[in-house]
Amino acid sequence: MKVTRSAFVAVVAFVAALVMASPASAVAAKFHSVDSSVSGSGALVVSFDERGLGNGDIDYTLTADASAVYACINGGGKHPQAANKETENGEVSAGGTFASRNGRVQASLSAGPISAGGFTCPNGQRLVLASVSYWNIVLTDTTNGTSVSVPDTSRVFFAV
Repeated sequence: MKVTRSAFVAVVAFVAALVMASPASAVAAKFHSVDSSVSGSGALVVSFDERGLGNGDIDYTLTADASAVYACINGGGKHPQAANKETENGEVSAGGTFASRNGRVQASLSAGPISAGGFTCPNGQRLVLASVSYWNIVLTDTTNGTSVSVPDTSRVFFAV
């Protein structure tokens, strides 16, 4: 069987493309673990471990639905039974870039809480975040196109 020069060049080019593409195809990004919590300031904190990455910077986004209850607390540390509390609902999000080390990123992203908006307290009382909840939490590795659902989380700071 006679191989022409152009066929030989085409085969060499194809093999070279396969060899050059193999490191990219070796990336199999997968979230190994992910956890959610609420910080002392009421922020959603998502800690994660993603493996199967190449080396370099990896971009992430975090989104969640959120609800925050703000209340007024008097000088004695009590919540008066008046209707001086307000619930704010909305979405929180954050993004970050982390360097992959040996094909792995271990990091945390924080978002929120939703602000109290224009809600204020009367004189002699202070505004506090009474409770916060986060759900529909999704962490996305936008560099490799992988996402993971994160467990819902909430925290009560003051019973109102």
